[in-house]
Amino acid sequence: DSGVYGAETLGYIGGHGMDHSMTHQTHDDLLRKLRISVSTAQNCLPPPLPGLFALTDPERTPNPIALASQLFKGCGLIYRHFGAANRTEIAARLSEIAQKRELVLLIANDPELALAVDADGVHWPEANIDTGRRWSGKFQIMTAAAHSPEAIARARKAEMDAVLVSAVFPSRSPSAGPPIGVEKLRQWAKTGAMPVYGLGGVTADNFSEFHDFAGAAMIGALAGLAREVEA
Repeated sequence: DSGVYGAETLGYIGGHGMDHSMTHQTHDDLLRKLRISVSTAQNCLPPPLPGLFALTDPERTPNPIALASQLFKGCGLIYRHFGAANRTEIAARLSEIAQKRELVLLIANDPELALAVDADGVHWPEANIDTGRRWSGKFQIMTAAAHSPEAIARARKAEMDAVLVSAVFPSRSPSAGPPIGVEKLRQWAKTGAMPVYGLGGVTADNFSEFHDFAGAAMIGALAGLAREVEA
């Protein structure tokens, strides 16, 4: 599926504010980097965890179906609906796409909807990790957000399969805290003794800085995928 990303699309994958005049070869290099990092991360994560999770966002990725349609095997999608009126319809369509493209699909903070659309599992906010524990064993995969070693320990106790740790790099997200950096991510992954994904300012370029011990989670860096489809 190397042709699913247009040249303009990869301007967003590689980093914020990238000049769209970059050569096609440069964009091909970015795609190659992303695929290599996803594959490398998968090798250090237990199946069926993907190497990359794309997170939907009402502002940055308003068309989650377009985003999912551009992801490739080895990727996962976390649908965050924030109570959208059409969430059931969107989730059902995402489930169809995920099965067709061999993606992992998680529904954020909504186990009932995850069950209704036959999603692979649920992603829990850090505040709801303990609630998530009550759903242990009902899904193939459950992940949680974590912003500290203590939260990682809670997630492990709650039998989560992985945690999304943020923020690794400086991020434009209004909810992002100070970046912890790659070395602290490595330390937290080691002491936490569970699979981790780096979130916050992660791109195809810097994913390689930690793909040998963790997966990546991206929001804004993948926003161009949906825009490319809509164009």
